[in-house]
Amino acid sequence: MRFLDLLTMSVNNLRRRKLRTALTVLGVIIGVASVVIMVSLGIGLNQLMLEMYSSYGDMTTVTIYSGSRFDSGSSDSDPMYLTDDVVEQFKRLDHVRGVSPMLSVYVMLKQGLYETTTEITGVSQEYLENIPLGQGEIPQRGDPMKLIYGNCVIQWFRNSKTGDGYWDTQELPAVDFMNKPMFVIFDMDAYYQSQGGGESGVKPPKKYMIEAAGVVEGSVDDYNNYAYSVYTEIEGLKAQLKQIFKKRPIPNQPTNKKGKPYPYFIYNSAVVFVDDMENVTEVQKAITDMGYQANSQMEWIEQSQQTYDMIQLVLGGIGAISLFVAAIGIANTMMMSIYERTKEIGVIKVLGCDMANIRNMFLMESGFIGFMGGVIGLAISFAVSYAMNNFLGLGQAMMGIEGDISRIPLWLAGSAVVFAIFVGMAAGFFPSLRAMKLSPLAAIRNE
Repeated sequence: MRFLDLLTMSVNNLRRRKLRTALTVLGVIIGVASVVIMVSLGIGLNQLMLEMYSSYGDMTTVTIYSGSRFDSGSSDSDPMYLTDDVVEQFKRLDHVRGVSPMLSVYVMLKQGLYETTTEITGVSQEYLENIPLGQGEIPQRGDPMKLIYGNCVIQWFRNSKTGDGYWDTQELPAVDFMNKPMFVIFDMDAYYQSQGGGESGVKPPKKYMIEAAGVVEGSVDDYNNYAYSVYTEIEGLKAQLKQIFKKRPIPNQPTNKKGKPYPYFIYNSAVVFVDDMENVTEVQKAITDMGYQANSQMEWIEQSQQTYDMIQLVLGGIGAISLFVAAIGIANTMMMSIYERTKEIGVIKVLGCDMANIRNMFLMESGFIGFMGGVIGLAISFAVSYAMNNFLGLGQAMMGIEGDISRIPLWLAGSAVVFAIFVGMAAGFFPSLRAMKLSPLAAIRNE
């Protein structure tokens, strides 16, 4: 018997018992919709978690801090400084596509009546290119020193006469980074010593006018990884510090046992850019094996991933119960169909029909029930998912960030329909075997 003939017979048999077929399909619809919605919630929560961590910074970076090498012949630890030579070692590690040393200096920013103390962090060109700017442009290597201000830095400025700032008045200071000159005091030791009316005999340090290169995108209420920092190109910062301090020790730079500065810069930290998120843990371990402290967002992501995998497993299990109940309904429907069509089965056998055709006919009926339930259940899942994402705002409520909390990828949609067909055919397998084993003569005599 041809496949098309079997399919036609199966569909016609289902149409003859419309109510029973509709109720059985309804069970599959509920089961498929439950599974898809529950799994889509697990996927959505996982993706929202990744997006939340991504908003805090690049997930393919590893941040390194100076470690210490223990010397068994000494009671002290020998510091392992981050220097240009060490940075070159990091660059040669597998899966590393770039390294940015980070050099921080404590300064005072002054514009008109407003001032604040903060850190200026020198970073590489590659690091600067990852900063999203709302105004201005990224400074280029070799350009005079320019500053990139975080979008929330303005909150820290205070009126030098009244001492009031944003947190006191809830009004932003009249500071314009892009269009007004900003004066920077680098020698903060001299600045503090010069306070007190000149009694210390120390002259106030020189102020340097540094232009702004840009401002990070976002309002003062939008937090991001760059919101409260001030950045500059690291080579320009090093040149500026050399010009200001000459042979004197630079603040925050270690000195040797004689109190003299090293002939090279020692960085506060460094950021390693990894080629793929999956390789971050491997690179981080290689760095810690070298004796340096290293951390990355992958530590938090892996812990969170385990939690969300468990949540998704539980949610999928809850939905699977509904589909299991639907499978029982399909098996019951097929058994009832066999009892009602016993004589028909007997006639088919007497006419010499292959036993496999009888089995396939019932398998196709149960599979078709699964197919109809799968398609309709998937359509309902998309509708429910759309409602949760656009009307209930669950992503904002549960994770604190905007985004779809229910996400149905293409693989999930396709798998749902295929799985529904499989469940239907699996539920109809044993009834189909019973149909094959019916005695032809007993089936014909059956009333």
